[in-house]
Amino acid sequence: MGNLNKVMLMGRLTRDPEVTEFKNGGKVANLGFAVHNRRKNANTGEWEETPVWLNMKAYNHEHGRKLADLAGLLKKGRQVFVEGHLVLEQWDGKEDGKHHSKLFVYVDGIEFTGEKPREEGEPAPGPADHAPGEHVADAGWPEEAAPKPAKAGRRK
Repeated sequence: MGNLNKVMLMGRLTRDPEVTEFKNGGKVANLGFAVHNRRKNANTGEWEETPVWLNMKAYNHEHGRKLADLAGLLKKGRQVFVEGHLVLEQWDGKEDGKHHSKLFVYVDGIEFTGEKPREEGEPAPGPADHAPGEHVADAGWPEEAAPKPAKAGRRK
């Protein structure tokens, strides 16, 4: 029997990414992330959203995508789609000597979704605001109409 460790989430950043650079030139972006679970309240009968708070890490890969650089372009409140895998980090505390552990989502891919949060008075984004991996529709580029399909003829 095989194993599968794959996470796919769409949610929002809860803080600006914190990018750290290592002595060897590598980088990691630490991300706070939130998704919502919807459930019906048994007492009121109304739908409620319960937040789920996650911690993520995005690394620059030597021979691949520069995910830490890409994540560094994001800001708090930005909606993104993330693909990744779960990692349990464990360590012994320096001060207390106690064993600690924390579950992270290590980012394997990230796509910008939704509308980019804007500062007050900031103009709508144009082609210059388009970041790598960002959807064209999110960058404010005009959409082209899809071609109409050809009519199928009758078969005899």
